[in-house]
Amino acid sequence: MKLATFRSAGQDRIGIVHSNDDRIFDIAAAAARDGQDLQAFASMLALIDAGPGALEQAAALFEKHGADPALSSATSAVDLLAPVPEPRQMRDGMSFPLHILQAPRGQRKLAARAKGDMAELARIDAEPLGELPEVYRKQPIFYITNRFSVRGTNTTVKWPRYSKVMDYELEFGIITKNRGANIPAAKAGDHIFGYTIFNDFSARDAQRIEMEGRLGPAKGKSFDGGNVMGPWIVTPDEISDPYKLKMEARVNGETRSTGVSDGMLFSFEEIIAHVTQDETLMPGEFIGSGTVGNGCGLELGWYLEHGDTVELEVEKIGVLKNRVERQDA
Repeated sequence: MKLATFRSAGQDRIGIVHSNDDRIFDIAAAAARDGQDLQAFASMLALIDAGPGALEQAAALFEKHGADPALSSATSAVDLLAPVPEPRQMRDGMSFPLHILQAPRGQRKLAARAKGDMAELARIDAEPLGELPEVYRKQPIFYITNRFSVRGTNTTVKWPRYSKVMDYELEFGIITKNRGANIPAAKAGDHIFGYTIFNDFSARDAQRIEMEGRLGPAKGKSFDGGNVMGPWIVTPDEISDPYKLKMEARVNGETRSTGVSDGMLFSFEEIIAHVTQDETLMPGEFIGSGTVGNGCGLELGWYLEHGDTVELEVEKIGVLKNRVERQDA
C-alpha cells in the first residue's frame, strides 16, 4: 500500500493512495461507515502503533469501499502532508561512498569561491577524490535532526535568512515500526514499516562553518520546513528490493542528477542494528539513507535560486516536489 497523511476541510486524515496515484481513500471515513473503531486511523503514528492488524483492517476497508467515490478525493484536491508530520525521531545517514568523497570537496570549493580564490578552485578540481575514510566502513554514520521541522510535498521551503547558498539532497528513507532494542540485522526488517523520499534541504554556507566544530550539522540543516519527506509511505511488499531503485533529481524540470539506491555501505537493516545497541528504537521514527552520489548541488557546484522547483523521484515510491523562496525576496 501507499499510505498518506492529508488535510481536507481543515482536518488531518490518513488514507490509502489508489494505484494510479490520482485519488486518496479516507480510511477513517470508511471505518466510520462500517461502525468500526476509528482509534487506529486517527493518524499515521496511531496506525503504526496499532500493529499489523490495523494495516490489514485498512486494506480490507479499501478492498470493500475503494471504488466508492464518496470515500476518495483527488490527490490534487487535498493538501498532502508529510506522511508522518512529527516523527518520533529523525536520523539521517551517510551511506553512499561517492557523496561522502565529493561533499567535502564541494565545501572546500564553496569556501574558495567565497574568498574569490580561483587558483585554489583549480587545485581542488585537479585533485583525485582519494580513499574513503575507514570509519565509514566500520559502522553506520548518522546525525539526529529536528523532527519538528518536517513538511510534505508541494510545500514552499523558506530560505533561511542567514544563508546565501541553498541546496537540495536526493535521499530516501524508512519509517520504523515495532519498538525494540538490540535488534539483530537479520530481524531488523520486522521494524521497517515502509519507505519514503527525503529532501534534506541544506544551508551550505552555514553548514560549512559549523562543521569546523566537528560535532555535526545544526543550522545548516535545522530551519523551519527544511526536512521534507513524502509524498507518502510505500509498504515493503510494494518495493521488493529497496537497494535497486532508480533515483532522479530535477530542478525546474531539468534533470540535475540520476542515481540508483544500490551501493549503500550499510543497509537499513544494518543501520537499525547499529542504532539499537543499548538504545530503544521507537515506532514512527525516520531513518534516511543519506544523499546518493551526485544527488546534491554541493557535489555538482550548482545551487538553488529563488523560485526554483525541486523534484526528487524514486522508483516505486513517487515524486517529492517543493519550491524554494527567499524570505527577503
